[in-house]
Parts: sequence; structure tokens; C-alpha cells
Amino acid sequence: MFLEIVTPEAILFSSEIDSLSVPGVNGEFQMLNNHAPVVSNLKDGTIKIHIHTQTNIALDDLHGKLVPDETDDKILTLAINSGTLELNDNKAIILAD
Repeated sequence: MFLEIVTPEAILFSSEIDSLSVPGVNGEFQMLNNHAPVVSNLKDGTIKIHIHTQTNIALDDLHGKLVPDETDDKILTLAINSGTLELNDNKAIILAD
């Protein structure tokens, strides 16, 4: 599936991913490829992006906000204060603060 994370300052992430975990207002939930359409508000927490490989991802361009997980190099994390998620047709867009 394709993920794009946008803030008022910049596009932080735009790439194909394997799965995504987000801090929803009713608890953390995960989305895999071909997930049903979802619209959700997000709360303060950590977005976890599960990627197949980091070879095409330039972390230097992401202003240091997106960091690799300490325990698994195929997981990138991003701390957010709040946001909104929309997933439809295998494309997820997160508007984050």
C-alpha cells in the first residue's frame, strides 16, 4: 500500500509500505494491504511504518522526525501530537501535527 504523511511544514513521508500502525482515539490499530476504507482521528502517540526495505528511503530529507526503530530496522517511527488518517484503495494519507 502507499502512504503519505503530511504536516503543515512539509511532506514527511511518501512511499510504498507493508503495513501501518497508528494511535487512534480509541486505541492503536494496524492496517495491512487491501484493508477496508478507514477515516479516523489520531491522538498523541507514535506512528509505526512497516517497510520492506530502506534502500529507496532517504531519511536525511525527512528533517529527522522519522526515525528507525531501535529493535527492527524495517520499522520507522514518527511521534505525533494529533492528526487525521484516510485510507482508501490502498492509499493512506495522514495529516499530522
